[in-house]
Amino acid sequence: MIERIGIGAGLGLDLNPHQRVNLNIDQGRVLVHAQRGQITGANPTIPGMFPNMFPLATSQLQPFSALPVMPVQAMTQQATRHARRVYVGGLPPTANEQSVATFFSQVMAKIGGNTAGPGDAVVNVYINHDKKFAFVEMRSVEEASNAMALDGIIFEGAPVKVRRPTDYNPSLAATLGPSQPNPNLNLAAVGLTPGSAGGLDGPDRIFVGGLPYYFTETQIRELLETFGPLRGFDLVKDRETGNSKGYAFCVYQDLAVTDIACAALNGIKMGDKTLTVRRANQGANPQQPKPEQESILMHAQQQIALQKLMLQPALVATKVVCLTHAVSADELKDDEDYEEILEDMRQECSKFGSLVNVVIPRPPPDGEPAPGVGKVFLEYVDVDGATKARAGLNGRKFDGNQVVAVFYPENKFAQGDYEG
Repeated sequence: MIERIGIGAGLGLDLNPHQRVNLNIDQGRVLVHAQRGQITGANPTIPGMFPNMFPLATSQLQPFSALPVMPVQAMTQQATRHARRVYVGGLPPTANEQSVATFFSQVMAKIGGNTAGPGDAVVNVYINHDKKFAFVEMRSVEEASNAMALDGIIFEGAPVKVRRPTDYNPSLAATLGPSQPNPNLNLAAVGLTPGSAGGLDGPDRIFVGGLPYYFTETQIRELLETFGPLRGFDLVKDRETGNSKGYAFCVYQDLAVTDIACAALNGIKMGDKTLTVRRANQGANPQQPKPEQESILMHAQQQIALQKLMLQPALVATKVVCLTHAVSADELKDDEDYEEILEDMRQECSKFGSLVNVVIPRPPPDGEPAPGVGKVFLEYVDVDGATKARAGLNGRKFDGNQVVAVFYPENKFAQGDYEG
């Protein structure tokens, strides 16, 4: 009877069950110790052994220089293991190592996620049955990153969470291979849709509060995506007006950047607001990034500084003032109501200076979203009138809503561009 014994990664010996061999890697050398076995004499012969595995006499087995490449391979496998493993949580009680390995190998093949050649993507599975999670080890770093797209996949009737393990080192992993799933994966083949798997649930959901009301959804996404693509994003809006409530939730595709994003964004001044960014389930004490993530954090903070300059409201006064939270889309549908609102705005806002024009974009009859709906644009004869209007209207309440007044670029207003 011959048994196969795996040592490290990629190194194996076929031994008689009465033989026991210990292999240790020590400073680039493979040390072989025979215990209670039958490896005696100058040239041991072991049934099933690879040819020329022991070409030297026993006295010459140390340093065993006939296999100089084995320690390198073993060390390489160990060094990349943190980036080749994925955490799978929420497993059903019936799950075992074989079923998990078979399932993930099959779905990886279906979505086109295998990049290391033919064969199974999964090389090892460890299951903690008490806590219902597993560590699934892939053949390559790229395949592990592709597996991250499987978050939320149904396994034996239940959705499972696919995450990076806690020992994942994003800065080191970036030097080993892709850290994001291939965007061309065929997720539909396994019932998933790109960008929606996992949604906004789970411990990695981020709360983003203190957002200036004039920030558009596009601007907020651009700010957040400084750290990488988003899996899910939700800007919370007022049901009646459709305007931002000043906070949002998001989840990154690469969950390893969650704490980095929180650390870089939390406390940043944006206009007259201060951002509060943290994991949604952690209260007011966000986690700090790990030491090995500091370089990523510094780079991200530099990018944030540039984004901040681009997102600041125009500090240079213009002749045009934009009001948000002053009207709702529903109020603008009826023609008589619309004309009444328009006239009220003219009368109220002309108190600050001579008005040239008042523009209140209306929703189209088909109900499709339109740029600028819910905003009021006031064009004054001069900057002085606009400045007085901004100071007098900002913070005032209309029908219980607090109005936000900001200067608006004159060139965009002249072009009929009300989306900013």
